[in-house]
Amino acid sequence: MPFLRYSIAILVFLTVATVSILGLRGRRSDQPPLEIFPDMDRQDYYRPQDVSPFFPDRRADRPVVPGTVPAGAFHEDYTFMTGKREGEFERGFPISVTRELMELGQEKYTIFCSVCHGANGDGNGITKSYGMVATPSYHVDTLRAMPEGEIFNTITYGKNNMGPYGARVRVQERWAIIAYLRALQRANNAREADVPSEYRVELGL
Repeated sequence: MPFLRYSIAILVFLTVATVSILGLRGRRSDQPPLEIFPDMDRQDYYRPQDVSPFFPDRRADRPVVPGTVPAGAFHEDYTFMTGKREGEFERGFPISVTRELMELGQEKYTIFCSVCHGANGDGNGITKSYGMVATPSYHVDTLRAMPEGEIFNTITYGKNNMGPYGARVRVQERWAIIAYLRALQRANNAREADVPSEYRVELGL
């Protein structure tokens, strides 16, 4: 019996090899190809807004099950992930603003933002030399008063000529950039009273 099985296997292999060598593969034909393993290539399905006799209302499109959360939409900290709280843009930061976060923000701002908005946030980045003259300055009253959550939303999804950065800049990095941006705004409008006393001598104030 083992000899018979091996003989049949060899015969099948030789037959397939012979057919392939003789060039019988790939010939044009009006007939559908022979499918030994169809792998579910063709199966019954409903088209959008089709009729289904299975359901009492005969609708193939079914309503979303109550409580369903779309893929990628579940967030343990909604404000941290979206910049919103109860439908409104968040004012302030949903994470602690530390020195490490500020340094991360400076790094990512330099990489992703300074080319357009400038190193100081004044809108005089290198792209201005190539015709992008509409880049706004962060030091206008409108942007100084803008909620941090709205800036987060703009970084994530883009606005006007600015493209979205949600896929390139991680969530924590976006908040870090905003923290550094607030530091640039504060520095641009700083007064002597804003400088801690232990640093005034060093700065010659």
